[in-house]
Amino acid sequence: MTVTYTARVANARFGGFSQLLLLWRGSIYKLLWRELLCFLGFYMALSAAYRFVLTEGQKRYFEKLVIYCDQYASLIPVSFVLGFYVTLVVNRWWSQYLCMPLPDALMCVVAGTVHGRDDRGRLYRRTLMRYAGLSAVLILRSVSTAVFKRFPTIDHVVEAGFMTREERKKFENLNSSYNKYWVPCVWFSNLAAQARREGRIRDNSALKLLLEELNVFRGKCGMLFHYDWISVPLVYTQVVTIALYSYFLACLIGRQFLDPAQGYKDHDLDLCVPIFTLLQFFFYAGWLKVAEQLINPFGEDDDDFETNFLIDRNFQVSMLAVDEMYDDLAVLEKDLYWDAAEARAPYTAATVFQLRQPSFQGSTFDITLAKEDMQFQRLDGLDGPMGEAPGDFLQRLLPAGAGMAAGGPLGRRLSFLLRKNSCVSEASTGASCSCAVVPEGAAPECSCGDPLLDPGLPEPEPPPPAGPEPLTLIPGPVEPFSIVTMPGPRGPAPPWLPSPIGEEEENLA
Repeated sequence: MTVTYTARVANARFGGFSQLLLLWRGSIYKLLWRELLCFLGFYMALSAAYRFVLTEGQKRYFEKLVIYCDQYASLIPVSFVLGFYVTLVVNRWWSQYLCMPLPDALMCVVAGTVHGRDDRGRLYRRTLMRYAGLSAVLILRSVSTAVFKRFPTIDHVVEAGFMTREERKKFENLNSSYNKYWVPCVWFSNLAAQARREGRIRDNSALKLLLEELNVFRGKCGMLFHYDWISVPLVYTQVVTIALYSYFLACLIGRQFLDPAQGYKDHDLDLCVPIFTLLQFFFYAGWLKVAEQLINPFGEDDDDFETNFLIDRNFQVSMLAVDEMYDDLAVLEKDLYWDAAEARAPYTAATVFQLRQPSFQGSTFDITLAKEDMQFQRLDGLDGPMGEAPGDFLQRLLPAGAGMAAGGPLGRRLSFLLRKNSCVSEASTGASCSCAVVPEGAAPECSCGDPLLDPGLPEPEPPPPAGPEPLTLIPGPVEPFSIVTMPGPRGPAPPWLPSPIGEEEENLA
């Protein structure tokens, strides 16, 4: 079975992984101990021959060979080649597990779309799920050695109950030289269409949903077949293996301890046993062993997929879902929190401390801003808060000095802005006015009688709160103009709204 150690590392603590180092089943020690003993044995044999067998002349030649191998062994890119290869194999390994054909989604759709509590309806549902399970068994016995040992022939599949004898005859009479794991999926489709004709499946939408889930299931079976067919390119596996073996073959000679009396560089110590070379072999060769174990997860290694367990589990739960659990509902009752405004499940004494922890509101929830930084600013660059009436803003600017009088440049600009905006009904009075564009050099005429335009005029009395008066146009040749009216309750137009003051504004300047 798969070696599971998740509960041992549920909490990160000091030396959390140290407990895992003593495990034997599924460990690197179990995979690598033979190779490690072989490497150490060859190394010690060469060391003994150098020390006790070779003559002095042969020792000098052997020492030159050791220095040469140690110098050029680093040219072999073991880390790069192994790292990329193992990453590729691990990603492929997990993708193969995601392609395992699990019937959970399919059995829920069958239980919800194929109706009937009689024996006929029950037969439909059980047969549909049996066909799905049969397709999974056929593809798994094609890629997994453990499943093939369990079902070596089609007779074993029939005796196990996944296929009837009549179905076996149809299966064998179908002439095809290719893998026929897809045949039960076609039977599934035909049986679903028959159930639709009999009214067991009540509409075409339910049939469509059922066939879509079948296609997902069949697609996973097909992907397992393709993963078994298309392997990692052999040339890459050979490159990795040759790189590792050649590197440590060079290390057998290049990492030998030489006689310190000869004065060779970096050979001042003689320990006989190469501790760090053995560690390097353990890491690199163990890396290759990981890829060797994961490249085909359908074997019988400790960490390979438990395909026989999955077959038993999937067949049992699928039959329970579509047969005994079909239309099986508990009595509807009010839940425990029916009248609670804020439902919260209770905590045990071991977890009650979590109630005192505030819930996460977002990463910007605790950011604070100064009061002046929270004021909205005008889009046109003018100072002052948004929402201020244009008349109030102009009245605050006009009496500010002599340069802002009606005769000055800024005063003429503000007067023109006020004239343009005076055609918009005001929120406080609800009155409307009309302005005519007059030739250049003449005094502007406006029926509003605004004291800002004509300081000599008395301040007009506020009009009654009746509806807006009709607009009065000044006769005579005038240039085209536009009048914008807005309902009184909506208030004055904001000053940042666009106003047609292009060329006329330039003339005033």
